[in-house]
Amino acid sequence: MEYYCYLCSVNEIEDAGPLFFVISDMNRNTITEKITPAVESRGCFITEVTVSTANDITVYIEKTDGIVDWDDCAAIDEAFHAIFNQDEEDYSLTVSSAGLDRPFKVFAQYVKAIGTDVDVRFKGGRRLVARLTAATEESVTLAFESLETVDGSKKKQRVAREETFALKDINSVTPSLDFK
Repeated sequence: MEYYCYLCSVNEIEDAGPLFFVISDMNRNTITEKITPAVESRGCFITEVTVSTANDITVYIEKTDGIVDWDDCAAIDEAFHAIFNQDEEDYSLTVSSAGLDRPFKVFAQYVKAIGTDVDVRFKGGRRLVARLTAATEESVTLAFESLETVDGSKKKQRVAREETFALKDINSVTPSLDFK
């Protein structure tokens, strides 16, 4: 008798009985689905869940209004352990704020950032620091100044612009950090 697992076959050893596989419930979609109510109860939302091959899980969160604090992370950690049995699943867990250096992953981050400066990196290498003025699931609207030739002037002048860009043309958007 043969048992098949993915791309390999495993022959049953005589008198050893059938071969059993434990399928883990630890995948990003299941984790996100099950932990979202606890995250939302803290006034937060999930920006990303990562699961390594060694079951090292990181849940990145952001606060809808304000900043993620230690109590938010601790409460979500506790809720996670109540949902997923660590002894059965054998995982390590980190709950972290999304961080200012991490690109936006979900629409709620764009909505929260409206009215703030963002660093946009476009496909093709172009980079733009601008104020995010609007966002949809497909695009962002940015206000910025550009140097342009103006009629009647030989020198380029700063011109205020506001343009909408498709997200499909953008590699990443992060909060702009200005340490002036």
